[in-house]
Formats: sequence, structure tokens, C-alpha cells
Amino acid sequence: WLKSCTVPAMFAGRAARLPPEVNRILYVRNLPYKITNVELYDIFGKYGSVRQIRKGSEAETKGTAFVIYDDIYDAKSAMEQLSGFNVAGRYLVLLYYNPAKMAVKMDTERRREELALLRKKFNVDDK
Repeated sequence: WLKSCTVPAMFAGRAARLPPEVNRILYVRNLPYKITNVELYDIFGKYGSVRQIRKGSEAETKGTAFVIYDDIYDAKSAMEQLSGFNVAGRYLVLLYYNPAKMAVKMDTERRREELALLRKKFNVDDK
């Protein structure tokens, strides 16, 4: 009854169901501080159409970037190929963007700032 069918090569990687954490947005850490936008597009563009790259510019975000792909499978391919990739002597760390995790991080930072203000206001030492 059932005949074996072959999946065309271009869709072979797309047949499997993706894990829930996979998405189109990659968070990249450990970038060289002097890397240019053109260099980032050269590196990440090899794995598919890149919609946007947002490079960190503040002191605490230098060396990081968000890379947004048009297609989730291109992001997955970049993740698999570029994790640990050496750029100017630095090994890239790639993570899938997780909005819930980022919200918790932002909330934690906000609470630390509020706590620091309260300590200052009431002259409490941080010991």
C-alpha cells in the first residue's frame, strides 16, 4: 500500500518538528567589540536571509547582538553552525532569544536599582 517517498533535498531538514525554544531571533555573545555591521551580515547571512541585526552599544551590552532571520530554519542552521565559531580570536556563544527569560532579567535589574536607591535614601550599608 504505502510506497516510500523521498523528501526533496531542500526540505529534508524541515520535515522534523522543531523544539519549542527554536525561533527566528538569535542572541549572540562574545563578539569582538570592533566587529562591524557588514562583518556581522557577512557571517550570519551565509545561513539565510537576515531581517535585522541589533548590535549592543552600551557598556553592559558591548560584544552582544540580536540577529533576526526571516525564516526559523535559517536561524536554526546558523545556531548549529556558528555556536563556538571563532571570530577574531573569540568563540561565539549563540542562544535562542527567550522573551520570558529576558523579562525576568530586566525585572531583576530593576529591583536591584530600586534596592540601591532605598539603601542610599536610608543610609544602609551594603554588607
